[in-house]
Amino acid sequence: MRVLYFTGGFSPHDRRFVKALLDAGMEISFLSYDGSALEESKDELPAGVEHVIGISNSSQMRWISVPGHARRVRSIVQGMQPDVIHAGPMHQGALLTALADAHPFVSMSWGSDLLAGARRGLPRWAARFTLSRSDAFIGDCQAVRMRAIELGMAQERIMTFPWGVDLERFTPVGDAPLRAQLGWQDAAVLVSTRAWEPLYGVDILLQAFLKASSQDGSLRLLLVGGGSQRALLEEMIRKAGAQKKVHLIERVSEVELPGYYRSANLYLSASHSDGSSVSLLEAMACGLPVLVSDIPGNREWVEARANGWLFPDGDVGALTEAILRSGQSSEDLKAAGVHGREIAVQRADWAKNQRRLVEAYEMAIQYARERTA
Repeated sequence: MRVLYFTGGFSPHDRRFVKALLDAGMEISFLSYDGSALEESKDELPAGVEHVIGISNSSQMRWISVPGHARRVRSIVQGMQPDVIHAGPMHQGALLTALADAHPFVSMSWGSDLLAGARRGLPRWAARFTLSRSDAFIGDCQAVRMRAIELGMAQERIMTFPWGVDLERFTPVGDAPLRAQLGWQDAAVLVSTRAWEPLYGVDILLQAFLKASSQDGSLRLLLVGGGSQRALLEEMIRKAGAQKKVHLIERVSEVELPGYYRSANLYLSASHSDGSSVSLLEAMACGLPVLVSDIPGNREWVEARANGWLFPDGDVGALTEAILRSGQSSEDLKAAGVHGREIAVQRADWAKNQRRLVEAYEMAIQYARERTA
């Protein structure tokens, strides 16, 4: 099967999808909206990808440029004649594919593009239009599925599955070097691996940590990610005099990442919008109890007091109290981590979930064939 994989840039998630498709015996052509980001990471593409093309030199979609980009996508599709086009996020690759009227077409939500980015106005119209042209749709959680149905997608053509994790790599057993390296052997270590962007609430998380650590001197925080809020976070840490309590690191390889989870006692996320967060699933797979914002995507994975805890989205005070409470019982933390690993094994195994990709493609091909018969 020849697949044209059309995405925004080239993220670690894209790398995983492309590798899964290659492992399934697909022929892959890679099309990126953001050609500049693609150029920087082109060497990271798995061997076997046939064509690598960029559309724009920016990660931001300018509505005035959409018609021209859609014409270029139509030309590329006509030249390649793929068996199926897999495109997302909804307001970049998927929208341009819909405007190009290219088929068979599988649109894929990245979670917040529908949950937060399609509520009203032109973005909502664009999402509805894209879904109306989609032969099949992929989403990673029930919250995304329900939003797609609300926007007009036929539920029988929706394939829902979490993107999942490599359960052989993300395990509770293995190296955990960070405590010794940072001199935090006796500390209660919290970790966040979300990008330092407003959507993910890392500033909220840091505010709560700084308040909690002023009451409990054993608390430490690992912030792994990188992003536009780095200067803001550094200033907050400096003002609080907490440079020895918080460690920031921008890039960690997938090989190193499990060691960061294993070095912690608790995973934190204050994200304002999420589907099935891969970071959350990685933490659970590593046997780490979780404390996350009470949003629909997280509620599908976190059972309060079973494998973690939820706090009201954006509530610094509630998160502060939850951090302090979480450290009161090591037995509760241990039990929550064990249960979280069990949930990850049952529902978040990428080796199994990636097979649903092929099912989605076959669904799209069949529907496109019936639609034009």
